[in-house]
Amino acid sequence: METMGQYQQLAVTYLTELGTKLLAVILFWLVGRWLIGLVGRMLNRVLEKQKVDPTLMRYIGNFVAVTLNIILVVAILGYCGIQTTTFAALVAGIGIAIGAAWGGLLSNLAAGIFLVVLHPFKVGDFVTAAGVTGTIREIGLFVTTINTPDNVMTLVGNGKIFSDTIQNFTTNDFRRVELKCQLAGSADHVAAMLLLREKLAAVPNVLAQPSVEVEILDFTLVGPVLAVRPFCHNDHYWQVYFDGNRTIRESLAAAGFPSPMPAQMVVVQNP
Repeated sequence: METMGQYQQLAVTYLTELGTKLLAVILFWLVGRWLIGLVGRMLNRVLEKQKVDPTLMRYIGNFVAVTLNIILVVAILGYCGIQTTTFAALVAGIGIAIGAAWGGLLSNLAAGIFLVVLHPFKVGDFVTAAGVTGTIREIGLFVTTINTPDNVMTLVGNGKIFSDTIQNFTTNDFRRVELKCQLAGSADHVAAMLLLREKLAAVPNVLAQPSVEVEILDFTLVGPVLAVRPFCHNDHYWQVYFDGNRTIRESLAAAGFPSPMPAQMVVVQNP
């Protein structure tokens, strides 16, 4: 009976210590997470006062949050009596294995750092990157979020973006709208070119300088093809594109230009 009582006392002592440690771990985790959130909010306020770019702010915030969470986990493991040096070696070994298996993640991480430092685009820019066209919503640690014109959120790996061609349509003050106009072979192309320069210049949001360009682009069996090129701000591109096409159609029809029709020559030979 005395031996049974000792076992019971040992069990109670062990469970008490285990329960105390478990409560302490939960408390440490909750307090640690709260402190990490507090540090993140304070860091954001400091960066906002310094007028740091929003893209760089998100990147720094994510990096600090991940680092502090790792420190918190290591500290909790140390409190529980787990050798953190062994844990660190284990994490390093796992990291090497993961790095060998998923080397693309490391390349995406490195590319994300270069994207933030070199600054080819920022949040809110309209770009074409890695074949995806849209507005930059976020530059993350591993992927960049692009919202396409048809309102589809697209995640593209930073490594793919950095290794491919990047077109930033927001950087410059204006861009050229590419339009075409097919004329009939019998049409007066000089009069058509003068008319289109005048009419396209009156389209809303078309810039006066550079002026509208209208030149002969190509020749087909139907007749000459005109290149019609107004300039506008990037925000007005599609409005100018659609209004420009409508203006080309309506102005030529109102001026009495013949409609371009395919022509074929049929040769009949008597046997």
